[in-house]
Amino acid sequence: MTEQDTSAPPVPPPAWRVFHATGKSPAGDPPALPEPPPWRVFAGSPVQPEPPDDAQATRRRLGVVQEGPQLREEEIDAVNAALLLRRPLLVTGPPGVGKSTLAYLIAHELGLGRVLPWSIVSRTTLRGGLYEYDAIGRAQAIAAWRAGGETGAAADGAGAPDLGDFVTLGPLGTALLAHARPRVLLVDELDKSDIDLPNDLLHVLENGSYDIPELVRSSVGEVSVFTDDPQRRAVIEAGRVECAEFPVVVITSNGEREFPAAFRRRCLPLEMRPPGREQLISIVVSHLRRRPEGVSALVDEFEQRLHSGGTQSVDQLLNAVQLTTADGFQDDEDGRKLIEMLLRDLSKGR
Repeated sequence: MTEQDTSAPPVPPPAWRVFHATGKSPAGDPPALPEPPPWRVFAGSPVQPEPPDDAQATRRRLGVVQEGPQLREEEIDAVNAALLLRRPLLVTGPPGVGKSTLAYLIAHELGLGRVLPWSIVSRTTLRGGLYEYDAIGRAQAIAAWRAGGETGAAADGAGAPDLGDFVTLGPLGTALLAHARPRVLLVDELDKSDIDLPNDLLHVLENGSYDIPELVRSSVGEVSVFTDDPQRRAVIEAGRVECAEFPVVVITSNGEREFPAAFRRRCLPLEMRPPGREQLISIVVSHLRRRPEGVSALVDEFEQRLHSGGTQSVDQLLNAVQLTTADGFQDDEDGRKLIEMLLRDLSKGR
């Protein structure tokens, strides 16, 4: 008589989830997103063409997808809650834990096209994220066109510079265009911004819209402008941009500062912890496309450094594995010095 298997069957994921953190792109039609809450419905137009993809950037970030979820259960739930509620995710955690990679994982798995990265520095402004207007370039173009009036080109308005040729939408401005499916916007390291930028973002994140004053003042009803997507343009009506689907906004922070309560109220918090041993091995295999010999020892050493309170990045582990598997690498005294240098504690500033 054979012994019966008393192990419990695997528990299926909750039905309300559309994102499972497997990193697998949809084989057919992308999964349908949940309906937004009534207070997060937008009616922007005209609807833009389907956005481009960026397979190369995705491969750099994700490597080759492995079996199983790439995140913890509570992290997957937080992402799905943000998708359901149409709210930005405020992702915190130590450097190198995969905060910005999350945006690429979401975009790839849900088939949402190219991620729109907005890297924040102390000089970043809200307007720069929304759009740029080249006033000098337009003035020069108008002067050159008027100078051509001697040949009669300017007399009847032929060849006049197009206002839209001097307007370029930034990552935030492009994400808020009217798309049939939401774009993924990565606001990277917001804690490095000027103190006013989080507050400046409040109105845009709440209303899902903005105006371009240079186009509002124009007598032209429809203007075609450049977007943050390479070689793409978009039609703006009456100088106003409003989304049709609120974008998936992933805001990362290394915890270098506190954000205002009004800003945090509009975001869902997600604290990412360093990956466990099996996750680390999976990350190495996905990026190197194989499981190198001796990787377990390096992963164990990396984990010990993490548990001892050091500040480490997964990039350091990948670099160390790549170096030690190079042809001719010797694990002698000089080799150990190189490994120590690659796995150094980042909090010590050297």
